Amino acid sequence: MARILAVGIATLDIINLVEDYPAEDAEIRAVEQEMRRGGNATNTLVVLGQLGHRCSWAGTLADEPDARVIRADLARHAIDIGAVELLPHGKVPTSYITLSQRTGSRTIVHYRDLPEYSFEHFRAIDLSGFDWVHFEGRNVEVTQRMLERLKQLHPDLPCSLEIEKPRPGIERLFPGPDLLIFSRVYARTHGFQRAEGLFEKVRSSAPRAQLVCGWGEGGAYARDRDNRSYHTPAFPPLRLVDTLAAGDVFNAGIIHGLVRKRPLELTLIEAARLAGRKCGQHGIEGLTG
Repeated sequence: MARILAVGIATLDIINLVEDYPAEDAEIRAVEQEMRRGGNATNTLVVLGQLGHRCSWAGTLADEPDARVIRADLARHAIDIGAVELLPHGKVPTSYITLSQRTGSRTIVHYRDLPEYSFEHFRAIDLSGFDWVHFEGRNVEVTQRMLERLKQLHPDLPCSLEIEKPRPGIERLFPGPDLLIFSRVYARTHGFQRAEGLFEKVRSSAPRAQLVCGWGEGGAYARDRDNRSYHTPAFPPLRLVDTLAAGDVFNAGIIHGLVRKRPLELTLIEAARLAGRKCGQHGIEGLTG
């Protein structure tokens, strides 16, 4: 299978499972509490590892006790961390998650006191051994430099960009990647009630990219380089258990299909099916069994 590098975040997730989401100023008891590694890029890599790929993570870690949870989980899934930027100070990014047992929805409060991954560390990575590079759309200026370096040195190396949040200036990154993966949140924040409208808007700045947008219970949409459009319905589980990281699982499914040169239409269906399977269980373990 392919060797895949992801540039992005790892977090410590503290998850409180509650019977129902609390009202403001309420005091309730959690049914369960769990501490585990999270973060978009590393979640996507863990799923890609389950699908048989050799995965590497490039991101920042603070040299503090909570980083042990992240290190241990990545080691358990054979994710290479040789490109990690280890910082002597700061706090591991931490997500405090309230997971509703009744609806399966999650509410996240995120705390971060750690710099983003630096261009200097990215520049030191030997990209020649990779078959795919995936970026989280985070630190726009630095990510743009990373994309430019990748395309200068390895113009034929496919790369993807996740656009989850409407960060200032993120549209500057659209011309670089071969694949743009948008979230419904990004689309709606920019006034689009359908993914097709978003695709029309961004096509002029990304004329050769494949475009994908997950739409939750509305399924997922895609447009190929020849402007052919595709849609798949969602594949909800019999019982909705946990939507946390469903988008990361979907992204992994898209990368998995395209790195194997599968048709975009079929890849979209398989990725949506994988994300639906995840929503029927806690966590992202055992999705491919």
